[in-house]
Amino acid sequence: MPIENRDNAYLITHGLAKDTLSHLRDVETEQVSFRKGLVKLGRICGYEIIDGRMETEYVEIETPLEQTMGERVRGLDDVVIINVLRAATPFVEGLLKAFPRARQGVISASRDEEAGRAEDGSFPISVDYVKLPEIHEEDTVIIADPMLATGSTMCTVLEHVVENAVQPENLIVLSAVSAPEGLLRVNDEFDEADLLTVSIDDRLDDDGFIIPGLGDAGDRAFRTT
Repeated sequence: MPIENRDNAYLITHGLAKDTLSHLRDVETEQVSFRKGLVKLGRICGYEIIDGRMETEYVEIETPLEQTMGERVRGLDDVVIINVLRAATPFVEGLLKAFPRARQGVISASRDEEAGRAEDGSFPISVDYVKLPEIHEEDTVIIADPMLATGSTMCTVLEHVVENAVQPENLIVLSAVSAPEGLLRVNDEFDEADLLTVSIDDRLDDDGFIIPGLGDAGDRAFRTT
């Protein structure tokens, strides 16, 4: 199965997704290749969401020779993709190749590294900008962030998404790599969201970074280190 249920999360097991993630993890992968890899991984994840979560319907088609029956994916016009700035930008670029007509939202949220982790393992989160489209009951909402570490950022983002919004048909938190601690936190606080990831990594280090992880996805994609 390309998407497997792993208790607190769903795991994308497509071979090309795993191959691309291995390329992203490699310390020798430079900026351009890293960005392209995130775009590629986003596209693969988008196709897996279509295959695993969206239904098809039969339609009549007129070919150059005769009428026949075909299948089309339902709900492609009812997709909302929310970009958690900044690391998710190339990831979302790939998702848009699978969902070119998606409505898009943006949330700029980041954790305060200097403040350090609280006793419960969370970080304080600052939100600088929020712009979201209206969400409808028939929508598939995908919140994209390549890294789900402590879950602090994602829980804050979800608060903004679900506030005053109807419950969409699908609410998906999509990441490339996730830490068990973050998955547990988001699942406990927002059990209505399905957590979808390409890898569940081993743990968080003392600074709240995913191990083995892939480094800081934003810094690597935008060459800010």
